[in-house]
Amino acid sequence: MQVATGRYHTLLVHDSSVYSCGSSLCGVLGHGPDTTQCAAFSRVSFPSLSRVINISASHNHAAFVTESGEVFTCGDNSSLCCGHGEVGRTIFRPMQVEALKGIPCKQVATGLSFTVILTRDGQVYTCGSNTHGQLGHGDTIDRATPKLIELFEGPTKVVQIAAGASYTFAVTDDGTVHSFGSCTNFCLGHGDQHDELLPRAIQSFKRRNIHVVRVSAGDEHAVALDALGYVYTWGRGYCGALGHGDENDKTSPELISSLKGQVAVQVCARKRKTFVLTDEGSVVAFGWMGFGSLGFPDRGSSDKVMRPRVLESLQDHYVSQISTGLYHTVAVTNKGIVFGFGDNERAQLGQEYIRGCLKPTEIMFQKSMEDIPIAAPSG
Repeated sequence: MQVATGRYHTLLVHDSSVYSCGSSLCGVLGHGPDTTQCAAFSRVSFPSLSRVINISASHNHAAFVTESGEVFTCGDNSSLCCGHGEVGRTIFRPMQVEALKGIPCKQVATGLSFTVILTRDGQVYTCGSNTHGQLGHGDTIDRATPKLIELFEGPTKVVQIAAGASYTFAVTDDGTVHSFGSCTNFCLGHGDQHDELLPRAIQSFKRRNIHVVRVSAGDEHAVALDALGYVYTWGRGYCGALGHGDENDKTSPELISSLKGQVAVQVCARKRKTFVLTDEGSVVAFGWMGFGSLGFPDRGSSDKVMRPRVLESLQDHYVSQISTGLYHTVAVTNKGIVFGFGDNERAQLGQEYIRGCLKPTEIMFQKSMEDIPIAAPSG
């Protein structure tokens, strides 16, 4: 199972099929032009032999990779982020990216109006808006179809990618993190506020011989995980999103010392909040508590969790994956149980009759799959 949360929607992969719920703004749910909202997880139509293995959800578009390495996209293509050439119209159903035919891919990452694609050979392609150089080609020219980043054609291979609002990360097999694009919020991690038009290695990690294995790009901050299970954050410190006990900004990666006693296996950053999963299946969260999207019901007088805190309401479960959107969060356990918490104003938690959840609530995903409506028509 795999989960990806967008602004007001959620995508889920189960048995290689994709299901979506929430608001279908700009066609992000992939159910066609007549769908405005899905209250329950509904299956997304792909060509019959397409088994989906990787997904990414952004504010206004989505991307998918199939078992055979094909890439599909849907959503608002006015910025050309869907990669279908100069077709500026909305793509309401997943459509294969023709420019990548014959190039087997394994991961996609969707930023705000741009898309990053990682091939099985460790090469990176990008398309869409390039205002800040987030496409990594040394310029600020938008790309209507995926273009190869030539800098990554060397001996080291890219093993993971992440896309923030207007910036990009690429992790290579030697543990180096490369960042490029907008540095408005210090998210590039270079100790300054200069945009980078080409991939640039984060020297702070290299100097300390830190081998990074995974990064997550939030709206205003970033989080990384190293090979030992240690967690590092940088960027804007609003609401304690960096987990250091204060709201100070960090211009380069800094270790979260209070997590050194735990082995992290996944990290997730989004709007002023951060989640960390441990090797014991625990969920650790910190940052902004708005709408209950951190999962702690005891908000008290503050909307901030300044230091890493275990989400005790999920302690009886082994959480294997988590994704957080603008105001909602979805977690999946190793037994395939799906939990949602936070805002549900647009049914992004797959629940029809509640406005929101202050603590994790099970989503009856299996039940909604048995009766698979393609969509609830508008009007």
